[in-house]
Amino acid sequence: MSRVGRGHSTARTVLGAVAAAATLVAMAGCSSSASPSGSGDAGGDVTIEFAQWWEPELPDGQFRALMDQFESENPGIKVKLVSGPYASTKEQLFAGAASGTMPDVVGLDGAWVNDFASKGVIANLTDLMTQNNYDESQLASQIKVDGSTYMIPVVNFVYPMFSNDDLLAKAGVTAPPSTRTEFADAAKKIKALGGDVSGWVLPLSLEAPNGVQNDVMSWVWASGGSMLKDGKPDLTNKDVTSAMNYIDGLWKDGVIASGSFTMKEQDKVEEFTNGRVGMMIDSLAHINLIRQSNPNLKFSISAIPAADGYTGQRGIPYASWGIGVAENSAHKDAAFKLVSFLMSKDTNSKLSTLAKAFPGNTQSTPDFSGSDELFKKAFDIYKAGYPANEFTGLPTAEDLMRQLGQQLQTALDGQQSMDDALKNAQTSWAAAF
Repeated sequence: MSRVGRGHSTARTVLGAVAAAATLVAMAGCSSSASPSGSGDAGGDVTIEFAQWWEPELPDGQFRALMDQFESENPGIKVKLVSGPYASTKEQLFAGAASGTMPDVVGLDGAWVNDFASKGVIANLTDLMTQNNYDESQLASQIKVDGSTYMIPVVNFVYPMFSNDDLLAKAGVTAPPSTRTEFADAAKKIKALGGDVSGWVLPLSLEAPNGVQNDVMSWVWASGGSMLKDGKPDLTNKDVTSAMNYIDGLWKDGVIASGSFTMKEQDKVEEFTNGRVGMMIDSLAHINLIRQSNPNLKFSISAIPAADGYTGQRGIPYASWGIGVAENSAHKDAAFKLVSFLMSKDTNSKLSTLAKAFPGNTQSTPDFSGSDELFKKAFDIYKAGYPANEFTGLPTAEDLMRQLGQQLQTALDGQQSMDDALKNAQTSWAAAF
């Protein structure tokens, strides 16, 4: 599962990349001097390497089965999967970027794209699409840098609001809140139940700063706001200011679970799963985990509450399994055939079904017939709004999250006003553009 913003800063990762390079090479089992990643054997077959974190997150054998299908449909091309958890895949790709040994095809997080594209280590997909007469109109989205595509989102995982139905009922709240006022009221009533129960959980760890994206900026996007203007930082506009002051109000009301400043996404999910918080904003990918960990927990999902009176479409944060091609690949055409295969209508439908995610091909439809009913509901929420993730493709995206998170912490802690926090974050962000 993709987690934009997870892990260490780009700078620190690159510094550590050389040390990790040996691990990447060992896992990838590459390479020849002429072809750092892919290889051609004596029989004329080409073997391309595909590094990603997806295979471990899918049912056993299913991703390999897709690769077998690709090989059957593309004689002469073999795919060697280089699979690992998200964090280690990230480390390995940054190591490969530093040493020029990236696998031919790479799973990408949108937060990495600008750094990789700026360093010239991933290929210009706009050029590859043109060279291969690829119809890009079927793509739901493309991640671009300076007007050229460097990542294609294969499947998307959205982040709606999760509500603990039992806690809401005990608090006298009859339906999940739809507006900020309703959310604040529900959070107060849940907190008033006493004990260690809180209304909302907000992870603001600076080590893993994706809470700034998924749990903070989501309030802006849900009301049609933006943190950018003409592609540049715009953190002091009225929409961002309104959302941050709203969160500040929830903090002062004491309805947010304790430990926010060090809390990470997995801690948030644990708090909700154990019934200690009434509401959280989280990935659909955790539905099955929550069901397995606490089968008795009754919960529902809904759109993220919007500002009172807002009637437009609601942005819903998302993270993607993105895909790209390494610039150092000696087999870019074969690599792009694999990209095309994964983005084809039928394959993308199948992969999105397996991943419990939404397809990156506009013509694909996931099959939710055997899935939790909440996935279908989430798809309806997704279709009623629009996917929103303004961090994707920004330079040093993770550091931007961390910088804003640091300012938010000091504001919530009373060391500065929220207005000053946003002004300071605006200044630090501007330096990265």
